[in-house]
Amino acid sequence: MAHPTTPDAPQRARLSGNLGTGSIAFMVIAAAAPLTVIGGNAPLAIGQGNGAGAPVGFLIASIVLLLFAVGFVAMTPFVKEAGAFFSYVTVGLGSRLGMGTAYVALIAYTAIQAGIYGYMGWAVMDLVRYYGGPEIHWSVFAVLALVVVGLLGYRHIDLSSKVLGVALLLEILVMMIVNVAVLVNGGPEGLAPQSFDPQVFLTSGIGVAILFALTGFIGFESTAIYRDEAREPSRTIPRATYLAVAIIGVFYTLSVWVLVVAAGASNVTEVAQQTLFGSKNMLLDTAGDFAGAFTRNVMQILLITSLFACVLSFHNIVARYQFALAKIGSMPAPLSRVHVKHQSPALSSLVQSVTALVIIGLFVVIGLDPLVEVFGYMAGVATIGMVMMMLLTTVAVVVFFVRNPRLRKSIWTGTVLPVVAVAALGLAAWLVLSNFTMVTGGSLAVSIVLALIPPAALVAGAIVNRKDGGRTVDIQLDRVLEAESRE
Repeated sequence: MAHPTTPDAPQRARLSGNLGTGSIAFMVIAAAAPLTVIGGNAPLAIGQGNGAGAPVGFLIASIVLLLFAVGFVAMTPFVKEAGAFFSYVTVGLGSRLGMGTAYVALIAYTAIQAGIYGYMGWAVMDLVRYYGGPEIHWSVFAVLALVVVGLLGYRHIDLSSKVLGVALLLEILVMMIVNVAVLVNGGPEGLAPQSFDPQVFLTSGIGVAILFALTGFIGFESTAIYRDEAREPSRTIPRATYLAVAIIGVFYTLSVWVLVVAAGASNVTEVAQQTLFGSKNMLLDTAGDFAGAFTRNVMQILLITSLFACVLSFHNIVARYQFALAKIGSMPAPLSRVHVKHQSPALSSLVQSVTALVIIGLFVVIGLDPLVEVFGYMAGVATIGMVMMMLLTTVAVVVFFVRNPRLRKSIWTGTVLPVVAVAALGLAAWLVLSNFTMVTGGSLAVSIVLALIPPAALVAGAIVNRKDGGRTVDIQLDRVLEAESRE
């Protein structure tokens, strides 16, 4: 009997599913790993950034991403391929830059996935050690997680969405319990209104705070990658995008402010720096002090499930990127096969699992530290890639509506706000590059090499291009324009 993904088996040209706004938003928010960001990025933003003013850095990052989302959503009805960034760039700027963007996406999402496996392996190893267990190498836990992720990614997307939904609800719930406990009881200096005082947040460190806030949003834009599996793509994708940005932005800003309240505005920078040096854990200590030891212990476990949800989300994203590229002939054709039973990109998912396994093995052979080097280096590559892709996509939106003004519903959503977003993202790119050694935690030489990887991927993709030269996208767009002209 033929294997379900072999040419002898009946196949569909497209993935299928019935994902609603909530399901897609859950998967996207899970990719951002909100609890992990509060535990990791927040102390960095406070300790190395603008101290008590760090919550405003997260608020500004949220506004920047909302500006990006306006143009992204406005262009969504005219992008029929489930390829997220690269499909938008292809429609707006042509197939060469589109394919370059696709390569950047593959590199960025594969990198952050590998980095999270390192972080998760370290976190489980540390938890086992904390409870008196044996010394087990971090890679053992990373590979175990990889196997589970691979099994879930192989099956229908509905299963992954349910797992991610449960994990996400639990981590948000435990953080909100802590948030409420802190706000009800107040910190040593009250509710710390200083965080929103311009004299406090408008310091030289605000750029660093915005930088670490932006890295906490990696993956939020992947709503469009689930286009073929969405219930009503033209409505579901825009709603999920706005919902994801709003929830993540409010959650981050509130939770970082709560950390300031818990420590006290005048003392929070020192507490955050102690966390960075390993003598304290700002998030877990806050949970224990204000919500009890049980909540602290639960949160420590949910930090690991947060990482698992995050890596599962990125696995699904990369598998679908490969699937989309294979459909247009830019990756091996077998990767575009759809599993008959699970209606998933099963072979692409399997290839992604093997790729991640090889990368983890390489890190082990080299002897990299799982947290400082594996996660730090890979997060650096992903951050550069994310900002590049968002900038290219927003430029594509502006160019698309300039060339096709009759498709623009509003000059604000089609031109003005996207132009503002281009400027904001350009500033974000400068912040990332000028503080890049903070992101990677590595030397200047290592950071330069890592920073060059996404631009190199962009050039490589532009050289390879797509086999159909973008003709499929051109035909789809011509049909949209023809329908519009008849109206």
